[in-house]
Amino acid sequence: MGMPITVDIAGASGATLVEAAFDYFEHIDRRFSTYRTDSEISAINRGDLPIRDWSAEMMEVMALAAQTKNQTDGYFDIRKPDGSLDPSGIVKGWAIRNAAGIVRRAGVGDFFIEAGGDIQSCGRNASGLDWSVGIRNPFNAEEIIKIVYPRGHGVATSGTYVRGQHIYNPLGADPITEIVSLTVIGSDVLEADRFATAAFAMGRQGILFLEQAPGLEGYVVDSNRRATPTSGFGAFCQP
Repeated sequence: MGMPITVDIAGASGATLVEAAFDYFEHIDRRFSTYRTDSEISAINRGDLPIRDWSAEMMEVMALAAQTKNQTDGYFDIRKPDGSLDPSGIVKGWAIRNAAGIVRRAGVGDFFIEAGGDIQSCGRNASGLDWSVGIRNPFNAEEIIKIVYPRGHGVATSGTYVRGQHIYNPLGADPITEIVSLTVIGSDVLEADRFATAAFAMGRQGILFLEQAPGLEGYVVDSNRRATPTSGFGAFCQP
């Protein structure tokens, strides 16, 4: 998927499930990667694959993208300025959620799955403690500025401090420069991921959107190194 992936599973069946999870991620990469010329999304963007031949997974992701665009007043849009489709802003969280489903269906309730900073965890770690997630300082990758305890919720972070300006505001031409990092906690990683992308595209208004959105909490760091949380975010910082 073009990013580091971590799968941590407790129990005797852990090794088998880790392999199953990575097999699933490889399958998703083959279908949705915009970097592979042989992927389904690349074939769609070349005009080689009509809608009637799209896979059920592609149709599901496209429907989720359309729903998210509607819920965010157009700030989430998988259609790039050049007209091509890039579902990366929703596929990652969707794939992590589905991988977590593979683990749950195997009867395992203690696990942690992370891909490119987006996380779904459940239960407790090998030490019997709640899983914890560190939010990095976007100005110093070696420093953790906040620790959250998701307790079954999903966590996703969008930002420009690792990959540069790869998130754009579909409703405006100017690059997003006023914020550098935005972390969202949602009911699961898909909810966190899709709204993290959209809220980041809103710039400074993104944290206000999250404040008003039921079931979402956020933590934004702006270009002046100032952090602003939503009113309920602090509840996830208590061990």
